[in-house]
Amino acid sequence: MSDAQPTGTSTKSRGLDVREARRDFPILNREIHGHPLVYLDNANTSQKPQGTIDTITHYYRDLNANIHRGVYELSLHTTRVYEEVRGKVRAFIGAADEREIVFVRGTTEGINLVAQTYGRTHIGAGDEIIVTTMEHHSNIVPWQMLCEQVGATLRVAPITVEGDVILDEYRSLFNKRTKFAAISHVSNAIGTVNPAKEMIAIAHEHSVPVLLDGAQSVPHFPVDVQDLDADFYVFSGHKMYAPTGIGVVYGKLNLLEEMPPFLGGGDMILTVSFEKSTWAPVPQKFEAGTPNVAGVFGLGATLDYLNGLGMSQIQEYEDGVVSYAVERLSTLDDITIIGTPRQRTGVISFTIKGVHPHDAGTILDRDGIAIRAGHHCSQPLMEFYGVPATNRVSFGLYNNHNDVDRLVAGLETVIEVFR
Repeated sequence: MSDAQPTGTSTKSRGLDVREARRDFPILNREIHGHPLVYLDNANTSQKPQGTIDTITHYYRDLNANIHRGVYELSLHTTRVYEEVRGKVRAFIGAADEREIVFVRGTTEGINLVAQTYGRTHIGAGDEIIVTTMEHHSNIVPWQMLCEQVGATLRVAPITVEGDVILDEYRSLFNKRTKFAAISHVSNAIGTVNPAKEMIAIAHEHSVPVLLDGAQSVPHFPVDVQDLDADFYVFSGHKMYAPTGIGVVYGKLNLLEEMPPFLGGGDMILTVSFEKSTWAPVPQKFEAGTPNVAGVFGLGATLDYLNGLGMSQIQEYEDGVVSYAVERLSTLDDITIIGTPRQRTGVISFTIKGVHPHDAGTILDRDGIAIRAGHHCSQPLMEFYGVPATNRVSFGLYNNHNDVDRLVAGLETVIEVFR
């Protein structure tokens, strides 16, 4: 097997062949409590294709060495593949330069990196940062921490009950004190696809840079950061069929070059003395210490796999499954779907009359159906809708209509039990 490559692709000449794709994910052969697994928690973490698993094994078995440090073959080879993956990420999200790609542990670390580097040097007392009501905690808490550190204020763009940002209200928040905006590309809780390009353009009219949380977008449709004109774009590997513990910060090169390091230590320095240290160029300046080399290898294999399938084909197929799920869930009288956004991808949240989400999730698990129950790290959004928690089903490229039918049958059982 070649380095950082999956074991083949799973496509037909037109569209996504989901039956073939499902064979690439070994965990889907499992039974849970005697039932075939139906995995509908992809917004939390997605399953991994065999090629990605094989690539990680291959790294540890045949190549294990650190990067950027050795003059021996294993280290040189591993460094070369590691940097090749950076190039694959650049191409996958349409960045202009490989130096704009920084490897981190995931979206959470990526947002904290931007908040504590760009934020600490550009945002001060009396300044304002804009977020939206639908943000994941990872795109709220780091900005709250920054506001407490420097004396800034967090402003929140409201949404409609359908789950769409009210653009006129969003636009009205910008003023001379606004220094940053951080918005989700896709809501992890209700699946809203925000009009990110328009929201970025509004911010740029006021010379305000924008960070997009792309954790729930890159698994589902093509992303082009240059077309969006995003200043920063962050996402996690584990939500897009890659390993845990690996993620990406994209930043425009001029912004990254002026930002101070996030962490200090080995591999992010140019020189060190007791009097003063100087920093390596980007992106190495932001990658202190030994990175998750195996995770980068796995991410590279996953990108090859997704490119083989085609992100547009994945988007078209998944949109059909989600639409079918909305249609089927809407036939159940005791089900209330939370949010009906203009554009949705990947995620449906709902409540069941008289049934706590945790009870529903537990009963469904007995039928081998894995869903999420809780506030989904979106407590302000739950408060907006007046619910403490919801059931959430989230879809990946391997889910099909049979999974939806199994879910609906399981929910009918839940409703009957509590009736």
